[in-house]
Amino acid sequence: MADATATQHPPIAQAHLPAKVFEELEIVKDPANLFHQTIEQVLIAAQLVGLAHHQQIILAQPHNEIMVHFPVLMDDGHHDLFKGYRVQHNNALGPYKGGIRYHPDVHLDHIKALAVLMTMKCSLVRIPFGGGKGGVKCNPRDLSRDELMRVTRRFCSAISNQIGPDYDIPAPDVGTNAQIMAWFADTYAQMTPEHERHDTLRIVTGKPVVMGGSLGRDKATGQGMVNVFKEMLPELGIDIDKMSFSLIGFGNVGGWTGRLLVELGASLRAVLDHTGAIHNDQGINPNALADHVSQTGGVGGFNEAEAISEQEFYGVPVDVFIPAALEQMITSRRAKLINARVLAEAANAPTTPEGDAVLTQRGIEILPAILCNAGGVTVSYFEWVQNRSAMYWTAEEVDHRLNIHMVLAARRVKLARVKYECDMRTASYCAALERIGKVYDLRGVFP
Repeated sequence: MADATATQHPPIAQAHLPAKVFEELEIVKDPANLFHQTIEQVLIAAQLVGLAHHQQIILAQPHNEIMVHFPVLMDDGHHDLFKGYRVQHNNALGPYKGGIRYHPDVHLDHIKALAVLMTMKCSLVRIPFGGGKGGVKCNPRDLSRDELMRVTRRFCSAISNQIGPDYDIPAPDVGTNAQIMAWFADTYAQMTPEHERHDTLRIVTGKPVVMGGSLGRDKATGQGMVNVFKEMLPELGIDIDKMSFSLIGFGNVGGWTGRLLVELGASLRAVLDHTGAIHNDQGINPNALADHVSQTGGVGGFNEAEAISEQEFYGVPVDVFIPAALEQMITSRRAKLINARVLAEAANAPTTPEGDAVLTQRGIEILPAILCNAGGVTVSYFEWVQNRSAMYWTAEEVDHRLNIHMVLAARRVKLARVKYECDMRTASYCAALERIGKVYDLRGVFP
C-alpha cells in the first residue's frame, strides 16, 4: 500500500557491522536475542556518528545488572520464590530511569535491551536521565491484589539499596500501574530513616496524582505519539484528521493513542490483543471499546465490531499501523501481511530485524519506538521535577511542555536522517548518540 510513499535508503554495508565490539566483549551474537539486536543497531549508528571506540564499548554493556530472588507469602499460606531484575545501563546524562514490568517472559537479556533503549530515548528527547529497566518474572493476572502488593513490596525491599530518587528512578511498564507504584513508593519510604522521608516520593514516577503523580501521566505515551504524528505524517502525505489506523494492544498506550487520534478525526479500523482481533470499516469507538476492555479484560467479544482472524487483522488496509503491545511482534511473516503506508512503534522494539527488512523492502515507513513512545518517560521526568520542587503543573502545562520535547525530538530525527543518509530508526539512534558522545568527550573516562 505504501510502496510509492516511503523514501528508500541503501542498506548499511556489512563492513560497518559492529562485529569487532562483540568479539572484544566476548558477546556470542544470537540473532534472536533482543539485547544483541539492540546493541548492534546502536553500534551501527555509533559508527555513523563517529563515536570513539571506548564510548562504543561502554554503551555495549550495562553498568550494573542486578538479579534478586525473594520469597512471597501467597494467599493459601505457602511461599513462592520470585525472580526480579534491575539493569542500570548508563547514567552519563543523569540518574538511571526506566520502568518495572511484571510478565512471565521477563529475563535478563530482555531487560538489558529495554535499558539500552531507555538510554537512547532519554537522550533523544533531551531529558537529564540515563537508562534503566527492571522486572519481576510473574503473571500479574494470576495474582490476587494482596499477592500483587506483597510481590511489589518484597521486590522493592530486595533492590532498595540499588535505587534512589537521585540515582535510579523506576516507573510503571507492562503489567504494572499507578497502584503498584504507590506500594513501591510506600515500601521505600518505610525503609528510609524518618527524617529523610520528605523526599522519598521521587523514588518512582507514574504514581497516583493524589500521591504526587503528574496530571497527564496516564495518557503521556499516547499524547507523545500524537505529537510525533503531527510533525512527521504530513511529510509522508498523511493527514492526521483523515487517516485510518489499526492497533496491536489496547492497554494504556494503545487505548490512549486510539482515543486521542479519533478525537482528532482519525478512524480506528482494527484492533488485536491476546483475546482476539476485531474490525469495523466504519470505525471503532475507542471509548466504548475501553469500557468493554475494562469489564472483560480484552477486545474479544466487542459487539460493535466483527471478529476477524489474526491474519485478516494484519491485512486490513490502513494508513498507519501501530503496534502498542509487546516486543518482537512484527516478524517477517507478519510484516509481509501488513497493508499500511506507515508503521509507528508505540511499543518498545516491536519489530524484529527480519520484519524491519521486509517493511523497508516493501516501502513501508517505520517511525521508531525511541521517538514514538518517549512521551511516557518525558512526563515521568516532569513528575520527578514537580516532586522535587513541590510545585505542581496543570494538565495544559504538562501537554504544552510535552509537545515541545516531542516535536524537537522528531525534528532531530529528520535532520539526522538527511545528515547520515540512513533509515529513520538508525537516524533516531544517531540523534541520541550525538548528545551522549559530546558528554563523554567533555567528561572523559576516570581516571
